[in-house]
Amino acid sequence: MENTDKSLINAHCRGETAAFGELVRRHGDCVLGYLTKMTGDRELAEDLFQETFKRVHEKAHTFAGGKFKSWLFTIATRVAIDGYRRSGRVRMVSFNQSLGSDDDGPELGSVAVADDANDPSQEAVVAEMKEQVRRAVDALPARQRATLVLAYYQQLTYKEVAEVLGCSLGTVKMQMSRALRTLARRLPDISGVAK
Repeated sequence: MENTDKSLINAHCRGETAAFGELVRRHGDCVLGYLTKMTGDRELAEDLFQETFKRVHEKAHTFAGGKFKSWLFTIATRVAIDGYRRSGRVRMVSFNQSLGSDDDGPELGSVAVADDANDPSQEAVVAEMKEQVRRAVDALPARQRATLVLAYYQQLTYKEVAEVLGCSLGTVKMQMSRALRTLARRLPDISGVAK
């Protein structure tokens, strides 16, 4: 039977080094993708990734059970915010910026676009739509952007997003609603983005 995240944390706390490596293997790509989306800087995201798992290592004994992924993303979010405050060089970016990894998730701008990639005129329309989405998402407040990234790319439930961001479920719903309303207002020609 495959080890659960909780059993791996417990094994790590007992000094089994392979357990921690397994946790990094299971969740590392997801965390790196999230940090890359939040910062827009792959090199900085890698630094924050290292800091995230350093904190996981140091705080493993505090994990009380529940959803490991929520606990992990709480740490990653705090690391990203701390990194932003310390260096001021974190730059929040749009959802559909190409970062050279297939694991970054789908592009928000492609939600409303028909799959007709061989038509040059359609490719130009798609490129323009992506640019509009990029500008609109870049302009979102950081809290709304974080809510959108966690819910859309990391596919966390609203309850999990609330745990990660340390707020109520109502606050997450409000942030998501505001973000989608703002996107709908800024992207009137792109139907279906806020669906």
